[in-house]
Amino acid sequence: MKRFAVHSLAWAIPLLAACAHATQPEASIPAASMPAAGIALREPRPGLFSAGQPAPTDWQAIHARGVGTVVNLRTPEEMRGRHEAVEVRAAGMRYVSIPVAGMDGVDDANADALREALRNAQGAVLVHCASGNRAGGLLALEQARSGGMPPEEALAFGRSAGMTGTEARVRSLLERGDARCRLASSDASATGGSAKPERCP
Repeated sequence: MKRFAVHSLAWAIPLLAACAHATQPEASIPAASMPAAGIALREPRPGLFSAGQPAPTDWQAIHARGVGTVVNLRTPEEMRGRHEAVEVRAAGMRYVSIPVAGMDGVDDANADALREALRNAQGAVLVHCASGNRAGGLLALEQARSGGMPPEEALAFGRSAGMTGTEARVRSLLERGDARCRLASSDASATGGSAKPERCP
């Protein structure tokens, strides 16, 4: 009986050691599988990123993702104490400032400025605000106004870029624009003209 117990113990010790090894936490995750930057970057389409406010230590990792142009939608008052233009340029990227003052700043003029910035961008583009909400909203408006997407598709695009609270504002602007275009089209038909207002498809 004692011989059987000793034999069983000798068999069990290697098994317990193997189990202990198998249940150890996976502490050695390769660095390549971790995020490239400390801040989460959304990518609504290839080469276009959106985000909340990056930290001063994030820029090199953002640049390593292929970003060559950073568009900051925050106002100078929000950025007080930060010298983001200096940080971005020191990391080797182009810096563009389009101050969007709250929800009301998501408008056609700023959408035009964003379109121009995207057109003249070097490399991939990061558009950021404080949380991604204004970035997503202005990107949605820019896509719809440029004729790149129909309104519902542009809104979905904006949501994928971080739009949350600005959606009602963007939807209202798009509906107002559609109504204006329908009225202009009706007037043109009545008078036999064909001219359409700017931003009408």
